[in-house]
Amino acid sequence: MTLTYRSTEPEIMDDPGLDPAVYARCIGDLAKVNRVTFTHRPVLRWLAAVAPAGGVSVLDVAFGDGDLLRAIARWADKRGVAMRLSGIDLNPRSAAAAWAATPAGMDIVYRTGDVFEAAPDPKPDFIVTSQFTHHLDDRQLVQFLRWLDRTAQRGWYITDLHRHAVPYYGFRVLARLMGWHRIVASDGTVSIARGFRRADWQAALAAADVQGDIRWQFPFRYGVSSLP
Repeated sequence: MTLTYRSTEPEIMDDPGLDPAVYARCIGDLAKVNRVTFTHRPVLRWLAAVAPAGGVSVLDVAFGDGDLLRAIARWADKRGVAMRLSGIDLNPRSAAAAWAATPAGMDIVYRTGDVFEAAPDPKPDFIVTSQFTHHLDDRQLVQFLRWLDRTAQRGWYITDLHRHAVPYYGFRVLARLMGWHRIVASDGTVSIARGFRRADWQAALAAADVQGDIRWQFPFRYGVSSLP
């Protein structure tokens, strides 16, 4: 498998015909992947820097299991910071799984919809998204960057996979050791092959005519954010 260019291989979980119970199991396992690989830490650090006073709205694009929004809710609650949290996801099975995984007292709104057709009113202060952009082709990525830039009132943050041999060959081993679903093991490898290198992000930002900050994040991810 060459990792010189982004793969266009589809992921099994993107199949609308996938059994809902299997889908729920898989995105639950993906939430575990996010915990083990510290996926949410860069997002929380960024929010701490840009929204320290709270009283703001945060939209998560492609929320999946809702684990990022729940992590933000716990982080904000621990610091006494008020945040209005919501998410949008194209797959209606995600909303059902996220609601089921979210405690009753946690005030998060999950909506089903196509982000490219979404026009939030009012616009959210901040938009975040985790492990979503690798699902997009290059044209859609440029379109998404433009959408972020015109929709987020105060800033946006993307975190996604670094296309690199170490995670590509290592993820299947980790998935087997952790007992994650076989689809998660397979799709995880495909996701990494669909991921990004710095040059990919530089090209996408230039094509979108959007200013952004690109930073490598441990382990093998890139964080891309709007400039202050």
